[in-house]
Amino acid sequence: MDADYKVKIEVFEGPLDLLLYLIKREEVDIYSVSIERITNQYLEYLNTFRMLDLDIAGEFVVMAANLIYIKSRSLLPADQQAADEEADEEDPRWDLIRQLIEYKKFKDVALHLHRREVLQEGIIPRVAGKPALEDAETLLKDEVGIFDLITAFQKVLKKLENRRENLREIFEENFSVSEKIDYILQTISSGAKVAFSSLFATAASRTEIVVTFLALLELIRLKQLRVTQQTAFADIEIERV
Repeated sequence: MDADYKVKIEVFEGPLDLLLYLIKREEVDIYSVSIERITNQYLEYLNTFRMLDLDIAGEFVVMAANLIYIKSRSLLPADQQAADEEADEEDPRWDLIRQLIEYKKFKDVALHLHRREVLQEGIIPRVAGKPALEDAETLLKDEVGIFDLITAFQKVLKKLENRRENLREIFEENFSVSEKIDYILQTISSGAKVAFSSLFATAASRTEIVVTFLALLELIRLKQLRVTQQTAFADIEIERV
């Protein structure tokens, strides 16, 4: 991988956002979440962040340690718990669940206020001529977040691994982010929406997939591209801004 173009994308969402995203993807109630399954998925996302060299806050690592601790506690029989723990000590899972519920309440309120703000921006005082406005559905359409992009990226990687059947690459490939930026811009230059997976259709190696994804993140950061989903966890579509 050529280091001529260093991509640094800040993850503005925190560890609780990631946990809520994983729970929503599993389509389970917060109270019914499997700590073991969520912990494994959370650690997989952290490994992907490191692979892409994305900046992650220390709180992500702290949450990972907390999840591992809770998972280890849940796997131990009651008679093998630490002797110094009080008999009436509350299950540590409930403290995490309470945090998630409280955080979700604030997140839902913030989203509601944001949508009202967007709607308010579309209201124009009565004037002689009535301007043409976009409908509310378009104004309120949520764009894809970093976790949705990471999920799609992981799917592309797994698909490549299945296709290669563990065959080793016989030569070292050299790709640069700047080259892949040009490739992406040329691919979607027509103005039509392009499926996320189609950007990786010709990729033949893990390195090429990673560099292409970093180029996509950089274009999103530069506001050159808009990434959307029609519904939650549906196919991701990309278009020029």
